[in-house]
Amino acid sequence: MKVKITLSYDGSKFYGFQFQKNGTWSVANKLKKIFESLNIDPTFNCSGRTDRGVHATAQVIDINLPHFWIDELDKLKIFMNSKASPDIYIKKIEPVDDSFHSRYSAKRRKYRYFIKVGEPNPFLASYVLYIKKLDTKKIATAISLFEGEHDFEYFKKSGSDVKSSKRVIHQAKFYKYKDFYIFSFEANGYLRSQIRMMVGFLLKISEGNLTKDDLLAQLNKERKISSYLVAPNGLYLSKIIY
Repeated sequence: MKVKITLSYDGSKFYGFQFQKNGTWSVANKLKKIFESLNIDPTFNCSGRTDRGVHATAQVIDINLPHFWIDELDKLKIFMNSKASPDIYIKKIEPVDDSFHSRYSAKRRKYRYFIKVGEPNPFLASYVLYIKKLDTKKIATAISLFEGEHDFEYFKKSGSDVKSSKRVIHQAKFYKYKDFYIFSFEANGYLRSQIRMMVGFLLKISEGNLTKDDLLAQLNKERKISSYLVAPNGLYLSKIIY
C-alpha cells in the first residue's frame, strides 16, 4: 500500500534533507531510522530536497507500507511523531494510488522567505533573516519580473546537474504579515539555490546596489551581475501542489 506523508521540519537541526552516507544527520537519515524502527522498508521518494538550514512546513514523501497498516494510519502517525519529535512533525498520512510519485506528480511548488527588520533575536535567528532596513517599494516593483517562463541559468548555484534551466514562476509576491516581510514564489520547479539567489538580488536592489535593469539583464542572460546567496535560515518549503 502506497501512502503520501506530509511533514514539517526544523531545517536548522539537519544537514539538509538528502540522505547522507557519511553519518551526517539529515532529514532523510532520521526518517529512515524511524521507518526501520517500525519494520517498514525505508525506501521513499520526496517532493524535493531542501538545503542545509532550509525548513519545511509541508514537505511530501511517498512510501510503500505493509498492508496491515491500511486501517491503522492514525496510529502510525502517532508512533512516527513519538520518534520524530521535536525536530520533525508528521502532519498527515493518506493512501494514494500506486502511480503517485511525490516528486514527478507535483505540478507546482511554493516557497516562502521570511525577513524581519531590526535588531536580531537569538531565539528566532535560525528561522528568519534579520536586516537593518528594507525598501519595500523597490522590492514590490522588481519581484514581479520573475513571473513567467525564463531561463534561470544565471540564477543557480554552480554544480547544478540539470538538463534544462528553464522554469515557470506562476506567482512571485512580496508582502508584510505582522512583523515579518515575506517573499513568496510558486513555480513548476526550481534550480539549486535559485530562490536564495533571487531573494539576494532583490535585497541588493533594496539596498540601492543593483537596479531593476540589472535584474532584467541577468534574467535575460545578457550578463551575470550577482551570484549572491542569501542565508538559508529564512527559507521554507511551504506547499506542494498536485
